Amino acid sequence: MASLSEVEKKKLETLFLMSGGYVLDFSNTSFQRFIYNCIKVDIYNGKYEMYGTSKANRLRALWDLESDKLVGRLTEEMLGYCEVQQRGSSSFDKKLYEECVSVAHRLQGRKVDRQEGASTAEDFLKKELDEVSIDTLRIDGAVTFVLQQRIVEVKQCLTAGASLSVIFLCGSILEGLLLGIATQHPKEFNQATSCPKNKDTGKPKQFHEWKLSEFIEVGYELGFLGLDVKKYSHSLRDFRNYIHPYEQLSSGFGPDKYTARISWQVLKAAMHDIHERVK
Repeated sequence: MASLSEVEKKKLETLFLMSGGYVLDFSNTSFQRFIYNCIKVDIYNGKYEMYGTSKANRLRALWDLESDKLVGRLTEEMLGYCEVQQRGSSSFDKKLYEECVSVAHRLQGRKVDRQEGASTAEDFLKKELDEVSIDTLRIDGAVTFVLQQRIVEVKQCLTAGASLSVIFLCGSILEGLLLGIATQHPKEFNQATSCPKNKDTGKPKQFHEWKLSEFIEVGYELGFLGLDVKKYSHSLRDFRNYIHPYEQLSSGFGPDKYTARISWQVLKAAMHDIHERVK
């Protein structure tokens, strides 16, 4: 059982718009997928119906059934999603958001630099990040050329306002970069605490089986990616799903220029972080 106080629960419920049984703008499908991608838990398992079957009640049950670390990790991911989803809204309470960030960090037993941990999406976008050449990241030369060509296309799509294409391309580039880094550092990636395991054998999955979310989690754990990349990567993680129009329809996902800018900033920040780690 997570050590959330009743006051902390009330703060999270307020920020996540849980009155009426809802949670943010999640549909049943996107809610299930989001939580599974974050913490490998199926929120529609019967055990999470102890308070009722709504999304809000399932989340309350998860808070009361799972560990501090698991709840803290999910809460931090949901806060990142919440911030982008409610951007520009007059009802967004920044002070409440920052208090909830502190709760997520406490549950995970870690302290984050306050200035970094409390940064908003707008702060992240304002960061001046020099574009790092992929050549300096020490990955396979053949794939480097392909990734460079995709970066050219990202810039063209940004100029043209093709937001969905920017998200697809940035996600594929980031996954390609992290796969390249994992291939160069297989022992570190396979021995990481958050390394995805085969449920039958208990052994690390082959890298080609990893999801982007898993590469990001392990990359963050090993210091190849910083907190900002992890925090704002939700606009990229499920990019494959939205290639299919009905997946986009069921999730209610609506890409816009803001989301595209976040995606491009995440990619630039990731390249910068990887460069600092490998040089």
